[in-house]
Order: sequence, then structure tokens, then C-alpha cells
Amino acid sequence: MQFSKREKNLAYGAIIVALAFAGTTVLPAVQSIYSDRERNIETVLLDIEREQRLLENSSTWRERRIEAELRAAQLEQQIFSGDTIPLIEAELQSFLSRYARESSIIVGSTRLAERLETNEWLMISQEMSFRTDSANNTIGFLERLDDSVPRLYVKDFSINRTRSQYTGEITVVGFARAEGLTSEEESQR
Repeated sequence: MQFSKREKNLAYGAIIVALAFAGTTVLPAVQSIYSDRERNIETVLLDIEREQRLLENSSTWRERRIEAELRAAQLEQQIFSGDTIPLIEAELQSFLSRYARESSIIVGSTRLAERLETNEWLMISQEMSFRTDSANNTIGFLERLDDSVPRLYVKDFSINRTRSQYTGEITVVGFARAEGLTSEEESQR
């Protein structure tokens, strides 16, 4: 089959129009699809990397949570607890007297406990005068206070030697959560 010159020109024109159409419409569409695919692949790779980091860090965060829970439990054991402030004060005085007795310290006198309440915490301060015949008894007493549970902290300490006896004064503090506690006046109602 033979084509005339005019038919050949029309065929060449159609090919040129088809190439122009492909160049202006189809090629940008293919490039757009390819770019979207590349972005999706990058997003998926970033998500995979982030998930892997989270998996790697999850054990670290789990360990930190366990450590924090253990630390919170240890700290919870170091504070006094009770229903009323006078009960907590009495418990603090009881511990202080027991540690003194166990250390062969003779309690001379104790003052009324002082309390300071801030935010959700209550600090109870107890002052006591004492005497003993050996400085080693005082060291044992201080060690017992240092190892006490709930924890008693030494705020002030003084000791004097007169002849064969040692006399001194000590102020210890203990802490409790003030939340839910009632004072002496409220508990008597």
C-alpha cells in the first residue's frame, strides 16, 4: 500500500501532535507518580527507622520506669504515715526514744514537736536533750538515726563533756504527706 505525500504529511503531523501531547501531559503525570512514590518510600523508611528507635528505646524506658518505681517505693518507706498529725508526732517521738534507749542514751527531756506544713508535705521537728557515759553510745545513736525507717534526719546536734558524762541536745526531723491528715483540733470534733 502506497501513501500519498499528503497522507504522509498528515501521519507525520499526527505523530508530532502525539509526541507533543505525551511530552506535555503524559510525561509530567509519570514524573508526578514517580515523585509521589519516592516520597512515600522515604516516609515509610523514616517510619520504620522511628519504630526501630522506639523499640530500641522501649527497653531503656522500661528500665527507667522500674528504677523510678523502686525509688518511689524506697522514698515512700522513708516518710511517716498516720491518720492525724498528733499520731505522726507520737510515732516520731517513739522512734527517737527507742533509738536512744537501744544506744544506752538517757533521755533528759523532749520538747513538744514543731510542725511545718508546706504544699502537700508536713515536716515534724523534735528536740531532745540526753546524757550518756560514753561517746560511743552517741555514735551508735547517730548511726541508728541514719539507718532509720521511716527516716529521721538530724537537723541540729550538740554534745558537751562534763566529768564522766556527756550531755547534749539533738533535733531531728521527719516528713509525712500532709494530704488527708487531720490536726488535733479536727480529730477531737
